[in-house]
Amino acid sequence: MASLPNITGIDNENSGLMPETVQLHQNYPNPFNPSTTIEFSIPEAMNVTLEVFNMLGERVSLLVNETMTAGAHTIQWNASEVPSGIYTYRLTAGNQVSNRKMILLR
Repeated sequence: MASLPNITGIDNENSGLMPETVQLHQNYPNPFNPSTTIEFSIPEAMNVTLEVFNMLGERVSLLVNETMTAGAHTIQWNASEVPSGIYTYRLTAGNQVSNRKMILLR
């Protein structure tokens, strides 16, 4: 009878690949208090802007405004200076724009 090897883990073989498109991921944790993590990926070096807006459309934070290298990026936002509520965050990378919502709950 053949025996099977013990499997102790699985490695993600795609972990070293560059993304093919701009990707904005959902923040975590969500809801959050007072800080949250926002992740995004870009396929090549490009100018990136990451902004946070309140529900009135007013920008409350500019998190990133610079040329960034290709790959995955992680940004922390500390929202201790703004009130509880629903916020949107917008990633502009090259000519692509992506938006998502998040909830600050105190």
